[in-house]
Amino acid sequence: MTLVRHFARHAGAVVCDAAGHILHDDHDHDHDHDHDHDHDHGHGVNDLMGLRIAAVFIILVGSTIGALFPILARRTRWLRVPKSVFDFAKYFGSGIIIATAFIHLLAPALGSLGSNCLSEGWHVYPYALAICMLSIFCLFVTELIAFRWGTAKLARLGKAHDTHGHGVGAHSAHGPEPVVEEKPELKKEGSTSDLETADSHGIKADQSPLAQIIGVGILEFGVVLHSVLIGLTLAVAEEFKILFIVILFHQTFEGLGIGARLAYMELGQKYRWVPYAGAILYGFTTPIGIAAGLGARATYDPTSVTSIIVNGVMYSVSAGILLYTGLVELLAHDFLFSKEMMTASNTKLASALGAMALGAGLMALLGRWA
Repeated sequence: MTLVRHFARHAGAVVCDAAGHILHDDHDHDHDHDHDHDHDHGHGVNDLMGLRIAAVFIILVGSTIGALFPILARRTRWLRVPKSVFDFAKYFGSGIIIATAFIHLLAPALGSLGSNCLSEGWHVYPYALAICMLSIFCLFVTELIAFRWGTAKLARLGKAHDTHGHGVGAHSAHGPEPVVEEKPELKKEGSTSDLETADSHGIKADQSPLAQIIGVGILEFGVVLHSVLIGLTLAVAEEFKILFIVILFHQTFEGLGIGARLAYMELGQKYRWVPYAGAILYGFTTPIGIAAGLGARATYDPTSVTSIIVNGVMYSVSAGILLYTGLVELLAHDFLFSKEMMTASNTKLASALGAMALGAGLMALLGRWA
């Protein structure tokens, strides 16, 4: 990197950072300033190597605890948490996911693929937005096909599947309404947010795990991809200390959002392990990215054109995944298609909207630093 800056200083070349921002575009910059900057870059990674290695384990613990806590709190007798706390975590997590898509993914994607460090061809079309849109449509078609297949399979078994959760005894893939209709005379009473409600009607929630796994799997995929990129960036970042603190909070908050969704999966005993596996997978993703970045720091150049393009494309894809998941899978199903929310009091609705706004606001605020 030092040689690149040295060449740029004398040749007037453009040198960029990992986000695609120009670091140097002429040879009139102060030599002493560049020398100090080069010295910091050349030795900063090694000087903080101990802290960077520790970050692998610190973020692993923080992310995993954040994702596992809602699941353990709901499924263990010794850690009973009121339903209102779960509702807050659920809506808070929805806000986090939506803000992550816009602030932490789509904005960096636009910055990378619109960078002045790239050739002129990248500036004639909004590639980041196009890739994001393509990602959304691909997810929609994939989920549509999967739901049609699942609905046909349930029909052959004499069961009904209502993805919007409007039907009597219907199963909602994205919210806490885990009932599959077996007989027309079965009626639901009150909230179906708990497995006990379904069991009280003699209905087992594990009869239709497919839709729940698909919905959460799509969300998990987007978050996992995003988290790996975060870890890779953190491993090679010069401004490590402040970025480490912000990302630790970021991953913990995001883990709470993911965990709240995983906690509401009602898959029965056969698939009881799925939410735990999802939480643990989330916990490992950012540390894996950090470890990969530390291992490849000698050859990986986050300022190269190739790295900028790859990051931009990956962020665009992840943004599409989380936008679709946040707006369609979570927001629409939590409010517009939720029987509980449609009949809830104005106070409960305002509380849910406030929790969602708080989650989105905090995650958007973190975007100021990371």
